[in-house]
Amino acid sequence: MSGFGRGKVILLGEHAVVWGVPALAAGLDRGVLAEARPARIAALACAPWGTDDPLGADTELGRAFSAVVEAHPRAPLPPLRVEASVALPAGAGLGCSAALGVAVVRALDEATGHAASDAEVAERSLTWERVFHGNPSGLDNTMVAHGGVARYVRGAPLERLDVRRPLRLVVGDSGEPSSTRAMVEGVARQRERDEARFDKSLAAIAALVENGRLAIEAGDAHALGQLMDLNQHLLSAWMLSTTALEDMIGAARAAGAKGAKLTGAGGGGCMIALVESAEHGAAVARAIEALGFAAFETEVG
Repeated sequence: MSGFGRGKVILLGEHAVVWGVPALAAGLDRGVLAEARPARIAALACAPWGTDDPLGADTELGRAFSAVVEAHPRAPLPPLRVEASVALPAGAGLGCSAALGVAVVRALDEATGHAASDAEVAERSLTWERVFHGNPSGLDNTMVAHGGVARYVRGAPLERLDVRRPLRLVVGDSGEPSSTRAMVEGVARQRERDEARFDKSLAAIAALVENGRLAIEAGDAHALGQLMDLNQHLLSAWMLSTTALEDMIGAARAAGAKGAKLTGAGGGGCMIALVESAEHGAAVARAIEALGFAAFETEVG
């Protein structure tokens, strides 16, 4: 009785997606596996964090677990103990909280015999995301549930892309945790200070996203990499990048990456670099690791 939630990266459009601008995202091949079993007391335990939160516990995990249990179509549920194995760094822009939420929802569904579509799983896991992020765009839980490469607009159906060539990425982890809620609130304050300038940035990101879609569908890694670099400049202007992220991005580009940018909320967390081959990916990963950061290669689409 298990459920899986994959991680995700945002290729183009983070933060702007909160304001109704499209974003391009992709599901990863690693994530969270959750297993649900009948128990005397309903609880959620997460490895490797060593947490064990009973239903109703006044913790973020306890409140999120309660939210999805109460939102289940067959509620009230019998007591179930859910044990989750997490293979993603938390607060790193890879959708760890959403992956955990989707995995828990799917484990509860399997344990109760409830068959749910990816869309239903994504919708119910949004209640989980609200506990952690306040006003999430919905991108993370949607991509985690569906996977693939897609264009996402807040409040609209997910639009899967026809990927001409799988995208090979190197993910670098700064080791600096980041709060999505805090980063989103910081960007909102910038909008309050200069709405006209902010809206120009949104329009620029929207154009990058639409051109990115064309590049992905055409299999043009060079064009997509250039668009990622431009997106990074705009995100840096919103003060979302950090020294560690910039160092990894610079090392990736110097090692031959087609493009590189932060992914997710920023203020820490991870960056991604687009490469053309496994050989180039290994070189980029080594360059990031030489700086003392963790890196891994993945293929999406």
